[in-house]
Amino acid sequence: MRYHGAVMHTLAKRFRFDAAHFLPMVPEEHKCRRVHGHSFEVEISVRGEIDPERGWVIDYGDLGGAVRAVLDPLDHALLNAIPDLENPTSELLAAWIWERLQPRLPGLYRVTIFETPHSRCEYEGPAGSGGISG
Repeated sequence: MRYHGAVMHTLAKRFRFDAAHFLPMVPEEHKCRRVHGHSFEVEISVRGEIDPERGWVIDYGDLGGAVRAVLDPLDHALLNAIPDLENPTSELLAAWIWERLQPRLPGLYRVTIFETPHSRCEYEGPAGSGGISG
C-alpha cells in the first residue's frame, strides 16, 4: 500500500507510575495540601507521517524507551522533591514531562496525565509550538 501526500497519524502509548505528592500552593484546609499518592497514568502521543520504508510513524519500542527514561525517576518518588516539580499539579507535571521528552521524541504531540481514571490534563506543548516538534 502506498501513501501519497502528507497523511498525518497520531500514535499513543500509556505508561503508569506510582508517586506521592502534595500541593503546597492550596489553602491549608484543602485535602491536597496533605501528602497523598496516585497511580498516575501518562499517555504520550506522537504525530507524524508514515515512513515509506518502514510503514510506521515510530517504533512503539523506541517510543517506550524514550518515555521510560523520563518517567522511571518519578516512580515511587515524592514528586515535590524532584527538581522543578516543587508544586506538582497535573498541569505542571505534564509540562515537566514534555520538556524532558521533547528532545528525545521527534513528533511529540501531546502529554496526557491521568491522576485518577476520571481526571486528566492534556498538554500540547508551549503556545505557538503547534504540538509538533521539528
